[in-house]
Amino acid sequence: MPWVAPLYVGAVQAGALATARLPRARRTELLRANSTNVESLRAGRWHTLVTSAAFVEEPLSLPYGAALLAALGTAEVRWGPGRAAGVFAAGHIGASLLVYAGLRGRMHKSASPALRAVRDSPPDATARAVDVGASYGFYATLGALASTVPHRGARAAATAGLLALGIRPVLRPGRTFTDAGHVTALALGVAIGAGSRVARAGRAR
Repeated sequence: MPWVAPLYVGAVQAGALATARLPRARRTELLRANSTNVESLRAGRWHTLVTSAAFVEEPLSLPYGAALLAALGTAEVRWGPGRAAGVFAAGHIGASLLVYAGLRGRMHKSASPALRAVRDSPPDATARAVDVGASYGFYATLGALASTVPHRGARAAATAGLLALGIRPVLRPGRTFTDAGHVTALALGVAIGAGSRVARAGRAR
């Protein structure tokens, strides 16, 4: 019976309900202080790579909360709490860092030499965007679960279906950096699951 997953999802929801009662300016300040956005990581606030997973912008809806609990609970039952938490953390932190690197590169290329020379030039909206939540870890967990399905055909179908769903938002005109983060986390989870499957097969020989 899983216990870490319900504890985590319950704590996130309780925190969301508490922060929702704060004045809007204070709430935004709190969420931004725990965001893995460009401004935070560029300033060396690396703790946000952990704390950002404890906050969400709005209380979890019932369908999303149930799906998150189901995925994390299934992973905990199949792999144990330590490994399940490791997959979640690897997806959350890994995707956050890769998105950060991509945004930094994009901003560096788009800025003129004169603008880059001004150290205190104001960051754009994306650099200061609120970026918190459990979705990167959730997507990584889904990817790892799909890529460790025992039956080869079902495993291929589940993995391909998830990747197709993850890539679709990235191809639309109104895509955001979080869409890229989701598909990145999904790919990380698939890679982690595939690696563990190969490792188990090697040990079984």
